[in-house]
Amino acid sequence: MNRKANRKSPIAMIVSISIIILIAILGSIYYKFEVAQTATEEKSVEPNELENKETQNTINEKEEPLKPQSGNGDEPDSAEDPSSSSEQPIKERAKETPPATEEVELENGYIVGQKPATEPTFVKGVLIANKKNPLPATYNKGEDPKARAAFEKMAKAAKENGLELVAFSGFRSYEYQQTLYDRYVKRDGKEAADRYSARPGYSEHQTGLAFDIGEKGREELWLTNEFGDTEAGQWLAQNAHKYGFILRYPKGKEEITGFMHESWHFRYLEGELATKVYEAGVTLEEYLGIQ
Repeated sequence: MNRKANRKSPIAMIVSISIIILIAILGSIYYKFEVAQTATEEKSVEPNELENKETQNTINEKEEPLKPQSGNGDEPDSAEDPSSSSEQPIKERAKETPPATEEVELENGYIVGQKPATEPTFVKGVLIANKKNPLPATYNKGEDPKARAAFEKMAKAAKENGLELVAFSGFRSYEYQQTLYDRYVKRDGKEAADRYSARPGYSEHQTGLAFDIGEKGREELWLTNEFGDTEAGQWLAQNAHKYGFILRYPKGKEEITGFMHESWHFRYLEGELATKVYEAGVTLEEYLGIQ
C-alpha cells in the first residue's frame, strides 16, 4: 500500500504545480486586461474635461463685457467696475474747466472784423444789442407795443407827481442809425463818437425797446447828463424799474457797457427783471453774465 501511495505523490505534485501555474497565468491575463481597461477609461475622460474647461473659458469671455451699467447706460458703475474710478475724475475736471476763450482785437469796445449778424442774440430770453452782440441789418420790428404801454403808464405816474416825461427818441432803423453815427464821426471823430453813439446794428434803439426820455419844457437838457440832476431825472432813476425800465448806461460802468453814462437812456425789460437788475445795482451785462 505504501508503494502505491509513493507512486501517486509525484503525479499529485505535478497536477498541483500545473494548477498553480495556470492560476498564475490567468491572474496575469486578468490583471493586464484590467489595467488596459482602466487606461482606456482614463483616456476617454481627458478630452471631456478639456472641453469643459474650454467651454467655461468661452462663457467667461462672453460674460466679461456684460457688466452692470450706470443709470445713464453709457458708463460702468464705479462701484461695480473699479477701472472707472480713475476715469471719472478726469471727466469731472473737464466739465469744471472752462473752455479757453480766443482773444479778439477790440476797437473802442467793438470786435475788429466781426461779421454782420444773421440772427438777433437772446440771453436768458432777453434780446441783447451791445458792442459785441449786434443785430442783423434786417431786424426792423419797430417800436415794441408793450414797451410803449409801459412808458405811458410810467409817464402818467410821473405826471401825478407834477413831472411831465417825454420819450423823444424811440425805435431807430439800421439805416437811420447809420446816418446818425456817420454824422457824429464827421463832427467829433470816430473815437469820441464810439463813446456815445452806437454803430449801425449795435444800437438798442433798433430793438424797439429803448427810449431816450426827457422832461417837457426843459428840452435844453435833453441828451445831457444834467437831466439826471433834475427832479424829473431823479424820479425816473428811482422809479423806472417799477414799470419795467432800467437805466441802461449807469455812471462809472463805461468799461462794461461800452458807452458813457446817459441819464436819459432807458431800456424796457418784460416782467420783474427790471426790478431785479435795479435792486442788484448792476448793469444788464453784469446781471446776465455777458460781455
